[in-house]
Amino acid sequence: MPSSTSHSSRLRGVRVLVAGAGLAGLSAARDLERDGAVVTLIEARDRIGGRLWTIRTGFADGQHAEGGADIIEREQAPVVALARDLGLRLAPILRGGFDYYGPRADGRLAIQSLDRTFGEIGSLLAPLVEAYQLTERNWDGTIARALGQQSVADWLAHRRAGRDVLERFRGLRGLFLADPDDLSLLALVDFLADGAAGAAGGASRVRGGNDQLATKLAASLHARPRLGSRLRQVVQTRRRVSATIDGPSGRAIWRGDFVIAAMPASTLADVGFQPALPAVQQRAIRTLRYGPATRVVLQFDRRFWRRVGRARAFGSDRAHGAVWDGNEEQRGPGMLSLLAGGRASEEIKAMLAVGGPQAVVRSLRWLGAPSRLLATRVVRWEDDPWAKGGYAYFHPGFDPAWRAELGRPFGRVLFAGEHTSARWQGYLSGAVESGRRAAAELVVLAGDWP
Repeated sequence: MPSSTSHSSRLRGVRVLVAGAGLAGLSAARDLERDGAVVTLIEARDRIGGRLWTIRTGFADGQHAEGGADIIEREQAPVVALARDLGLRLAPILRGGFDYYGPRADGRLAIQSLDRTFGEIGSLLAPLVEAYQLTERNWDGTIARALGQQSVADWLAHRRAGRDVLERFRGLRGLFLADPDDLSLLALVDFLADGAAGAAGGASRVRGGNDQLATKLAASLHARPRLGSRLRQVVQTRRRVSATIDGPSGRAIWRGDFVIAAMPASTLADVGFQPALPAVQQRAIRTLRYGPATRVVLQFDRRFWRRVGRARAFGSDRAHGAVWDGNEEQRGPGMLSLLAGGRASEEIKAMLAVGGPQAVVRSLRWLGAPSRLLATRVVRWEDDPWAKGGYAYFHPGFDPAWRAELGRPFGRVLFAGEHTSARWQGYLSGAVESGRRAAAELVVLAGDWP
């Protein structure tokens, strides 16, 4: 991350439209302005941050909670460096890492070591991981294609794995936002090959709220984000580009030199392009799926889940999804954050519809006798029209060779967002790094590099 005093003039006079004021778009805009570009930043929502959203109302004692992206792992260098550059402090959380709650081999539900769970999963997949690593994790090759054509569930069925094994794999839907029969085997092998499993032992969140990453980035820009402004169409020639934007005052045409689409593929698919994007790129964008994700935040008058020597975060195959301490860096009442991903999103929705928040509380009695519930907030990301899901995941119908197309520039149009990141797809760092990558590519296309 460059220092706040790093500037150049190599893009002076270059006009750039950045569509999307999440971390990808904000990061791109900052790098572009530092190189002298004239940036117009638009955002369809009535707030900045995208799927980074700190809920600051509705809780007792003035507390706040993360309604979107929450846990920052220590390996996520791009977002850790961004926080440091913005003068934000990271608060260590979940120092005991994650454990797992689900059925044991005998069928009984119990809290178990996540390291052991991942160890067993890793042992099963070790030959596939080794073969994949020999390809240098290349998604455009024979091994990746073979892995990508089958689901995790299909592979387990072929191995005649027991029900308890399938249930352990289902517990990963709080991470991938997809059940074993929806998730590509390649996505799981890639995750394990990266050595990321169980990495949350060095987790943190921004002290005072993760949304400060977005608000401080926006405050550093000359271009104030234009909220409620939706990109509808992009028309480009060899020398120029124009964009049709629907905003609060009606439809307008922007004209300039480049466009960076820092939007989820789920909404990018609704944008018209003239000339049309290459057919393979269109397929990649339209085929990519976003995982259903329901976040439930429960505020209690006492942190009843805390036990000496026990983790404060748990993966699970139950309907409530993954569960973790949602505000251990704040004083006062305690919060539990739940992420019900994949089909668990519908399961917890049904639970709430029948029994309300107390039904969810009862499902957490394995943590201890619940204390008094003070407040509840529910966020269903698949119902958000500007995301249509939590984050991207890869399914067997997605050709691995298409992955590079998600971030490939097309003429004067460039693409950013967590879904375009090879290293940090699904993470805040993927958004940050992809925005900066798109800005760097623009410098090349503008003809002033190296």
